[in-house]
Amino acid sequence: MAVRMKDRFLNEITPSLMQKFNYASVMQVPKVEKIVINMGVGEAVSNSKVLDVAVEELRLISGQKPVVTRAKKSIAGFKLRENMPIGVKVTLRGERMYYFLDKLFNVSLPRVRDFRGISNKAFDGRGNYTLGLKEQLIFPEIEYDKVDKVRGMDVVIVTTAKTDEEARELLTQLGMPFAK
Repeated sequence: MAVRMKDRFLNEITPSLMQKFNYASVMQVPKVEKIVINMGVGEAVSNSKVLDVAVEELRLISGQKPVVTRAKKSIAGFKLRENMPIGVKVTLRGERMYYFLDKLFNVSLPRVRDFRGISNKAFDGRGNYTLGLKEQLIFPEIEYDKVDKVRGMDVVIVTTAKTDEEARELLTQLGMPFAK
Protein backbone atom coordinates (compact mmCIF):
# COMPACT_ATOMS: atom_id res chain seq x y z
CA MET A 1 0.00 0.00 0.00
CA ALA A 2 2.62 2.54 1.13
CA VAL A 3 5.05 1.32 -1.51
CA ARG A 4 2.50 2.19 -4.18
CA MET A 5 2.22 5.73 -2.81
CA LYS A 6 6.01 6.16 -2.90
CA ASP A 7 6.22 4.72 -6.43
CA ARG A 8 3.36 6.95 -7.53
CA PHE A 9 5.22 9.91 -6.06
CA LEU A 10 8.35 9.11 -8.03
CA ASN A 11 6.67 8.15 -11.32
CA GLU A 12 3.61 10.41 -11.59
CA ILE A 13 3.71 13.25 -9.09
CA THR A 14 7.34 14.34 -9.55
CA PRO A 15 7.03 14.97 -13.32
CA SER A 16 3.73 16.86 -12.93
CA LEU A 17 5.17 19.07 -10.16
CA MET A 18 8.30 19.71 -12.25
CA GLN A 19 6.13 20.81 -15.15
CA LYS A 20 3.76 22.97 -13.06
CA PHE A 21 6.45 24.88 -11.12
CA ASN A 22 9.13 24.86 -13.88
CA TYR A 23 11.83 23.17 -11.81
CA ALA A 24 15.19 22.68 -13.52
CA SER A 25 16.15 19.63 -11.44
CA VAL A 26 14.34 16.69 -9.88
CA MET A 27 15.98 17.65 -6.58
CA GLN A 28 13.92 20.87 -6.45
CA VAL A 29 10.64 18.94 -6.34
CA PRO A 30 9.13 19.12 -2.82
CA LYS A 31 8.85 15.87 -0.87
CA VAL A 32 7.23 14.82 2.38
CA GLU A 33 10.12 14.79 4.84
CA LYS A 34 8.45 13.47 8.01
CA ILE A 35 5.19 13.27 9.93
CA VAL A 36 5.03 14.14 13.63
CA ILE A 37 1.99 12.90 15.57
CA ASN A 38 1.55 14.59 18.95
CA MET A 39 -1.02 13.69 21.62
CA GLY A 40 -1.26 16.02 24.62
CA VAL A 41 -2.29 14.19 27.78
CA GLY A 42 -2.89 16.91 30.35
CA GLU A 43 -4.65 14.60 32.79
CA ALA A 44 -1.37 12.66 33.18
CA VAL A 45 -0.45 15.24 35.84
CA SER A 46 -2.96 13.72 38.27
CA ASN A 47 -3.13 10.15 36.91
CA SER A 48 0.02 8.56 35.47
CA LYS A 49 -1.86 5.46 34.18
CA VAL A 50 -3.48 7.65 31.49
CA LEU A 51 -0.07 8.15 29.90
CA ASP A 52 0.43 4.38 29.42
CA VAL A 53 -2.91 4.14 27.60
CA ALA A 54 -2.00 7.09 25.35
CA VAL A 55 1.40 5.54 24.55
CA GLU A 56 -0.25 2.25 23.59
CA GLU A 57 -2.90 3.94 21.40
CA LEU A 58 -0.31 6.03 19.57
CA ARG A 59 1.86 2.93 19.09
CA LEU A 60 -1.08 1.12 17.48
CA ILE A 61 -1.92 4.09 15.24
CA SER A 62 1.63 4.80 14.05
CA GLY A 63 3.26 1.36 14.17
CA GLN A 64 6.19 2.85 16.08
CA LYS A 65 6.98 3.37 19.78
CA PRO A 66 6.13 6.93 20.89
CA VAL A 67 8.30 9.17 23.07
CA VAL A 68 6.91 10.70 26.27
CA THR A 69 7.11 14.51 26.20
CA ARG A 70 7.79 16.39 29.41
CA ALA A 71 6.95 19.88 30.71
CA LYS A 72 9.67 22.47 30.11
CA LYS A 73 8.47 24.85 32.83
CA SER A 74 6.51 24.65 36.05
CA ILE A 75 3.04 26.23 35.93
CA ALA A 76 1.36 26.48 39.34
CA GLY A 77 -2.10 27.15 37.87
CA PHE A 78 -2.07 23.78 36.12
CA LYS A 79 -0.41 21.97 39.08
CA LEU A 80 2.44 21.26 36.69
CA ARG A 81 6.09 20.87 37.64
CA GLU A 82 9.09 20.97 35.38
CA ASN A 83 9.90 17.57 33.78
CA MET A 84 6.45 16.05 34.46
CA PRO A 85 5.16 13.84 31.61
CA ILE A 86 2.38 15.69 29.73
CA GLY A 87 2.12 14.04 26.32
CA VAL A 88 3.37 11.55 23.76
CA LYS A 89 4.70 12.04 20.25
CA VAL A 90 6.07 9.97 17.41
CA THR A 91 8.03 10.97 14.31
CA LEU A 92 7.48 8.88 11.17
CA ARG A 93 9.87 8.76 8.23
CA GLY A 94 10.33 6.54 5.17
CA GLU A 95 8.01 3.58 4.60
CA ARG A 96 6.05 4.05 7.84
CA MET A 97 5.40 7.67 6.91
CA TYR A 98 3.96 6.76 3.50
CA TYR A 99 1.93 3.94 5.04
CA PHE A 100 0.47 6.33 7.63
CA LEU A 101 -0.32 8.98 4.97
CA ASP A 102 -2.10 6.39 2.85
CA LYS A 103 -4.12 5.15 5.84
CA LEU A 104 -4.94 8.71 6.95
CA PHE A 105 -6.15 9.91 3.54
CA ASN A 106 -8.05 6.80 2.42
CA VAL A 107 -9.34 5.15 5.60
CA SER A 108 -9.28 7.40 8.68
CA LEU A 109 -10.34 10.86 7.44
CA PRO A 110 -13.42 9.54 5.59
CA ARG A 111 -14.53 7.99 8.92
CA VAL A 112 -14.83 11.45 10.54
CA ARG A 113 -18.44 12.44 11.17
CA ASP A 114 -19.83 14.97 8.64
CA PHE A 115 -16.55 14.93 6.73
CA ARG A 116 -16.47 17.43 3.87
CA GLY A 117 -12.72 17.64 3.39
CA ILE A 118 -9.99 19.26 5.43
CA SER A 119 -9.12 22.95 5.53
CA ASN A 120 -6.54 24.17 3.06
CA LYS A 121 -5.65 27.11 5.34
CA ALA A 122 -3.59 25.18 7.92
CA PHE A 123 -0.22 25.76 6.25
CA ASP A 124 2.47 27.55 8.25
CA GLY A 125 3.99 29.69 5.48
CA ARG A 126 6.98 27.39 5.01
CA GLY A 127 5.23 24.47 3.34
CA ASN A 128 4.26 22.44 6.43
CA TYR A 129 0.69 21.35 7.17
CA THR A 130 -0.86 20.80 10.61
CA LEU A 131 -4.04 18.77 11.03
CA GLY A 132 -5.91 18.50 14.31
CA LEU A 133 -7.95 15.36 14.92
CA LYS A 134 -10.63 15.41 17.62
CA GLU A 135 -10.67 11.69 18.37
CA GLN A 136 -8.45 8.64 18.01
CA LEU A 137 -11.47 6.46 17.16
CA ILE A 138 -11.22 7.23 13.43
CA PHE A 139 -8.21 4.91 13.13
CA PRO A 140 -9.12 1.28 12.43
CA GLU A 141 -6.55 -0.07 14.93
CA ILE A 142 -8.35 1.46 17.91
CA GLU A 143 -11.11 -0.74 19.32
CA TYR A 144 -14.13 1.32 20.36
CA ASP A 145 -14.94 -0.84 23.39
CA LYS A 146 -11.45 -0.51 24.89
CA VAL A 147 -11.27 3.31 24.74
CA ASP A 148 -11.43 4.91 28.19
CA LYS A 149 -11.44 8.53 27.02
CA VAL A 150 -11.60 10.25 23.63
CA ARG A 151 -8.30 12.00 22.96
CA GLY A 152 -7.36 14.26 20.10
CA MET A 153 -4.02 14.60 18.38
CA ASP A 154 -2.06 16.85 16.06
CA VAL A 155 -0.61 15.51 12.83
CA VAL A 156 2.14 17.71 11.36
CA ILE A 157 3.20 16.93 7.79
CA VAL A 158 6.66 18.43 7.22
CA THR A 159 7.60 18.94 3.56
CA THR A 160 10.65 20.31 1.78
CA ALA A 161 8.44 22.78 -0.12
CA LYS A 162 9.46 26.44 0.05
CA THR A 163 5.93 27.88 -0.26
CA ASP A 164 2.44 26.90 0.82
CA GLU A 165 1.31 26.71 -2.80
CA GLU A 166 3.94 24.07 -3.61
CA ALA A 167 3.08 22.09 -0.47
CA ARG A 168 -0.67 22.27 -1.20
CA GLU A 169 -0.10 20.94 -4.73
CA LEU A 170 2.15 18.15 -3.40
CA LEU A 171 -0.40 17.04 -0.80
CA THR A 172 -3.27 17.29 -3.30
CA GLN A 173 -1.37 15.05 -5.72
CA LEU A 174 -0.68 12.57 -2.90
CA GLY A 175 -4.44 12.34 -2.33
CA MET A 176 -5.14 14.64 0.63
CA PRO A 177 -8.91 15.34 0.68
CA PHE A 178 -8.98 19.14 0.82
CA ALA A 179 -12.38 20.85 1.10
CA LYS A 180 -13.58 22.29 -2.22
